[in-house]
Amino acid sequence: MRNLKYAILGLVNREPMTGYDIKKAFEDRALTSFWHAEHSQIYPELAKLVDEGLLKYDTDIRGEKMEKKLYTITPEGHEEFLAWLKDDVPIDRTFKDIFRLRTYYSESLSEDEFFKLLQSQKKQHIDKRDKLADVKEKVFNNTPPKKGTTALGDYMVLDGAVLRENAYIEWLDKCIEIFKYQ
Repeated sequence: MRNLKYAILGLVNREPMTGYDIKKAFEDRALTSFWHAEHSQIYPELAKLVDEGLLKYDTDIRGEKMEKKLYTITPEGHEEFLAWLKDDVPIDRTFKDIFRLRTYYSESLSEDEFFKLLQSQKKQHIDKRDKLADVKEKVFNNTPPKKGTTALGDYMVLDGAVLRENAYIEWLDKCIEIFKYQ
């Protein structure tokens, strides 16, 4: 399944956007707390969506050569996005986590090497959690927006990302505790 397709359709369903706007949404919004897309993925997907008739664009020429495409969702794109949104799919069998895989095989490392990895992971997850919590505070004042607004979904996803990082930090603390006293 082309999940990026639906991430882009959802963004453009909210408001018309340029390719640059879409790229920034993957970097700056609540979306970044659970989804990532590179420039090299976004623009080919935009071309496919236009070819499929799910998006269209108007071209705005700026200066002599600067061309800017403003993408909007078509009625067909809107229908397909809503059908995808309503589909209650089963959860994936297993979330892939490279550090947990390394932890599984940690007996192959020295105690010092593994302990350093645990501490490094904890610091990275604390930093990530703090950044997410900071965005939640600045954008939403830690208060859920009203139902029916695009901001509510953003808030809920961001809140979930903070909780996810807290749970990961708690797990790392337990790993450190076990490791120290074994």
